[in-house]
Amino acid sequence: MFFTLERDFISLIHALHHQNIQMITKIDNGTVIRMNLGLDGKHVLITGASGGIGLATARLFLEEDAKVTAHYNTNSKTVEELKELHSGRVFGIKADLRDASQVEAMFRRSMDHFGRIDVLVVNAGVWPENDTFVADMSLKQWENTLAINLTGAFLCCKYFFQNLREHQGEHASVIFVGSTAGVFGEAGHCDYSATKAAMKGLTLSLKNEIVHFARKGRVNLVNPGWTITPMAETSLSDEQLVKRVLQTIPLRKVATAEDIANIIVFLASDKVAGHISGQSITVAGGMEGRVLFTPEQIDLSEIK
Repeated sequence: MFFTLERDFISLIHALHHQNIQMITKIDNGTVIRMNLGLDGKHVLITGASGGIGLATARLFLEEDAKVTAHYNTNSKTVEELKELHSGRVFGIKADLRDASQVEAMFRRSMDHFGRIDVLVVNAGVWPENDTFVADMSLKQWENTLAINLTGAFLCCKYFFQNLREHQGEHASVIFVGSTAGVFGEAGHCDYSATKAAMKGLTLSLKNEIVHFARKGRVNLVNPGWTITPMAETSLSDEQLVKRVLQTIPLRKVATAEDIANIIVFLASDKVAGHISGQSITVAGGMEGRVLFTPEQIDLSEIK
């Protein structure tokens, strides 16, 4: 939409103000208008918040003036940095999501610190780097991947829903972070693929359960494709692999962690996504399970 006269633009600003859409900052040659998503003061618990998608998501929620419980398992450095930058609005906590007692304690301490948890982002997960066909995969690897990715998700939802029962409220939101591996499958990583495919079953089941704890509660799933994160760093350093990947993506680029965080924060907003529940949203540049381009049509300098 173009505004040819200054008064048209001013009228737009007034209209947006009445709709509670705020103009928050200026850039060199103009003004940035940003929607108020209604997340200020909301308490958000993010698992795996110390890096990659989780860290980008934590930063974006903090920009929206939310309070964030940032879960980590081993790396506390980035969480401590968030606490320094956003004094009083970040609570960092370490927990092994395979351990029910640690997950329960995480939710209890989080509620004691910030009160009712309004939004749960189930992001933490593991992707074993070794390509292993099912015939050769150890039971130990299979069970560990399921324990972290799936049992961890179950435990987080269990105690999140208990939090909703204990602290009554009309709204609540769960966002699962899945993967295109759960949509298309991934040979050599059937353990990971199985856990991410299971997220859809959880989404479709829990969207019908959450409304018994929060009248307008919602559950959704975000499926990232190839994304620039520490988890994918090794794979994305292989130029031939990147070319094969981009041959299946119309946009011919991989996502940034911020691309995924934007969708997560959007879905968490009751103001703009309040009628979206039970949905699986794939954020993968239009990825398909087939080749769309020849290797010669891929420009590695344009992958971001």
